[in-house]
Amino acid sequence: MAESTTSEWWELLPDGIRGQVDGYVLQDARFQAVRIVWQTCRGRGLGLHEAEEVVHARYLHHGDRIARTPLSPLDLESLAARASGCPGSVVAIEAVWDGDTVHDWFVILLAVSAEPAGEHPLATVYRETAVRYLGDARDERALHPEATAAGAAGRALAEHLSVPFHFGSPDTPDDGAPRWRP
Repeated sequence: MAESTTSEWWELLPDGIRGQVDGYVLQDARFQAVRIVWQTCRGRGLGLHEAEEVVHARYLHHGDRIARTPLSPLDLESLAARASGCPGSVVAIEAVWDGDTVHDWFVILLAVSAEPAGEHPLATVYRETAVRYLGDARDERALHPEATAAGAAGRALAEHLSVPFHFGSPDTPDDGAPRWRP
């Protein structure tokens, strides 16, 4: 069954599983939908990549009916409000790379706090978020607009809070880049 098409894999799923997958898709819960498809059909030779393709086809099928997950705001007022809710005092703002099979690379803006020590996510900057935030100021040649947007928003917030800003690898996606140290 390894050569099956996306629609053939979909048809192999029982009605109840198809309903569950479509429910996750309509909630924009891609990972849960992929997991269900993969777990249900992996015994028949379905790989993770093929499960992602099945779910992608359901996203295309449902289109505008999907309740998309809202993009993180990157304006200074919103970020400052989120940072003010962190437990302990914010001692730095940091941008770190992360990635997955759905979004490719993206940047997470964090508030680093002391007493209690911790990291608090302020925004997740996907490519779509970056394009919206940068608008006309976006450099079409920029390889990673998510890094550009996260850097600009992070520096502005750090300046506003009078704390350091750190981005260990602003030019190249690297989820193992050096982290901020006090």
